[in-house]
Formats: sequence, C-alpha cells, structure tokens
Amino acid sequence: MKVLKFGGTSVGSAERMKGVAKLIADGQQKVVVLSAMSGTTNSLVEISDYLYKKNPEGANEIINTLELKYKKHIEELFSTEEYKQKTAELVKSVFDYIRSFTKDIFTLFEEKVILAQGEIISTNMMTNYLCEQGIKTTLLPALEFMRTDKNCEPDVTYIREKLTALLNDNQGYDIYITQGFICRNAYGEIDNLQRGGSDYSASLIGAAINASEIQIWTDIDGMHDNDPRLVEKTSPVRHLHFDEAAELAYFGAKILHPTCIQPAKYANIPVHLLNTMEPTAPGTLISNDTEKSKIKAVAAKDNITAIRIKSSRMLLAHGFLRKVFEIFESYQTPIDMVCTSEVGVSMSIDNTKHLNEILNDLKKYGTVTVDYNMCIVCVVGDLEWENVGFEAKALDAMREIPVRMISFGGSNYNISFLVREEDKIRALQSLSNQLFNA
Repeated sequence: MKVLKFGGTSVGSAERMKGVAKLIADGQQKVVVLSAMSGTTNSLVEISDYLYKKNPEGANEIINTLELKYKKHIEELFSTEEYKQKTAELVKSVFDYIRSFTKDIFTLFEEKVILAQGEIISTNMMTNYLCEQGIKTTLLPALEFMRTDKNCEPDVTYIREKLTALLNDNQGYDIYITQGFICRNAYGEIDNLQRGGSDYSASLIGAAINASEIQIWTDIDGMHDNDPRLVEKTSPVRHLHFDEAAELAYFGAKILHPTCIQPAKYANIPVHLLNTMEPTAPGTLISNDTEKSKIKAVAAKDNITAIRIKSSRMLLAHGFLRKVFEIFESYQTPIDMVCTSEVGVSMSIDNTKHLNEILNDLKKYGTVTVDYNMCIVCVVGDLEWENVGFEAKALDAMREIPVRMISFGGSNYNISFLVREEDKIRALQSLSNQLFNA
C-alpha cells in the first residue's frame, strides 16, 4: 500500500480537489493524507488572534467570510443534492463549533482545536466527493491514531497499533483519507505535529503500515540542483539519498522539512516528490540508495550571523569548547557551522534572539568579533573524503568570492561555505557553472 500526501495548494479549490481525485482513483489501495485547503489555516490563526485579544466581533467576521468561501466550494465540487447537503451540514457544524469559542476564555488549548478544523473540513469534503463518484472511500480520523508522547515526539508504537487496528476494522476500501498535521498529545488533548506538518504525518503513517512508497504531492517539480529564481540553467534532481535531501531541506530547499523524512529513512521506505500541476513528470525520488561520486545540488541559507572568539588561553586548554557551547545551549540557540584553530573558534547561527547575551558571556573567555548579513552556501552530493577532486572543483568555483568559513567532514553529503549575503547569487551561479554546466 502507498501513502500519498497532498498539500494545501493541491486541494486549494474545487477544481484542484477534482484533479486530486482523478490522480488517486486508479484502483490501487492507498492512504491519502490531506492538508487544509490553502488559506484556511491562515484564517484560523487570524480568528485565534482576535479571540486572544478578546475581540469576538473581529473573530466572527473572519468566521463568516471563511464559511461563505466553503459554501461556494461545496456548490462547485458536488453534483448531487445528497452530497451537497451532507457536506454543507458538516461544514456548518464545524463553523458553529468554532463560533462557540467566542463566548469563553481562550487559551493555547482552544487555539489548537480551532487550527485542527481546516484539515477536518478538507478531508470530509474529499471523502464525500470520492464517494459521490462511486469510489470505495472511507475517512480514518487522525485524532484516533496520531499521538505524541510527553516529550512532544510522535508515539510510534501507539500510532502503529491504532492505525493497524483501524485499517483492519475498515477493510475493503480502495482509498483511506486522513488528516495531516493534527494529532492528540499524551494527555488526549488536540495538538499538532509542528515540524514538517502533513509531510511528517505521511512519513509516520508510511512507516507505521510499512508502505511500499510515500508520495509527497506539491505544486513544485521536485528539488532542483539550484534555486531557479536565482540561478540560470537549473534542472530538477531526480534522485537523492535521504541524507542529501535533509541537507538540502535544512540549507534552503523549502519543499521538504528535514525531520519529516526520518521515519521513512529508518523504515527504508522511498519518498517520491511529485507535482500535482504536472502529474506525469518524474519528480524526485528520495531513498537510502546513493549515486556514487555525484554532486547533486547547491542550496543557500540566508540571515546567518558569524561569531569568532579568539583566546590565547585556548591553546592546549581542555574544556574550552565545552564552555563555549554551553553558552549557546543555555540560550537555546543552535549552531550551524563550526571551525576551530589552536587559538580560536568560529561559529554561525541563524537565531539572533539572544545574541547580545551570548556575546556578553563569550567575552569572559576571549576577544569576540561578529559578522552580520552572512549566507551559507552548501554543495550536496556523495562527498566522502575518498572521492578525490570534488573539493578542488568547489573551491575553484569560489576562487573570486570572499569566504568567511568552510565546513567539510561533519557529513559525507555536504561542503559548506559561509559568504556575505551580497555574494550569494554570484556564489550559487559560479558553483552551478563549475559543477553542473561545465
């Protein structure tokens, strides 16, 4: 069985929902994970914001506007009065439920309940539409099997047991629809998966049922060897190792969240990125297979700040790095890159919320300098150190660009350069020319 996930833009209108229905109604049994229709979650966040501010009139105005939008979608989607009425009643009950929160105290718990309603509406609409088309379809509510533990991490054992039981109790269907993003926490309260959203849901479900493949459908044609908005002559990457995909996702490729592919990686289930706008395009296949000695892509991450601490006391002094890293840990600030020498250490961060406090604490141990408006440019591929020559190609491409830091060896799949943001496009284009277009 395959697991297919469709994002908000893929189900963002009645016409697009019909397109998704055609894609999935191929006679093969599958689980389909859906996001909320595009724009819905933003509206629900706005409603919650008004309720936090104790402005029920503002909230009701957004609620009414959103409900009217769904009434229009229902009219466009369904062709029979039976399913129009059935879906309209469901949508009305959801919006009446949302309105009930305008009368009571509003907290984070109520906000999470409201945010879950977008996925609940979209999945009910799709289920009803497929049933109207005569396709054997049933809805498996995510709140009945998707759960996080007390550490807010997915409870993998619980998910597998509950989902397996649900599938066994609902045999004989071609399509099983469920919600992405939403779940219950360890205390039974409605919550969400946060990182990776619906992609994470699809990966967890795929691992739980040992799916043959997980398909992530978006309106983008897979991952590219460069950002086509910035670099000329880019082309889609057709195959990636899971670790290569994680590197690309972390360093700027927005199509896939790094954490969402972990369950699939550990279960050895391939993830296929496909385009709902071009369903016949091959997309990008992510698996545990590596294409040896091949560079796949270049990505970039903006808004980086570089910090250098220099101290003669560091020379041969054990415990120095531990003290430095503990400062970042105390302010919950992750470090992107690290380079060390005998008398100093340079680090880069992308979260500057506690920068002043971090700098004050670091000054206890040495002289501190800061470079702002930096960018990490990352070359991704099979870059094991035995593969001779790729470093020379990458360095040669950067020969006319000032490089603040270089990181290699922490992973077999990337070499990273820290450059000024003003040099980013030049660096990306030069690397692309040298590595892909030479």
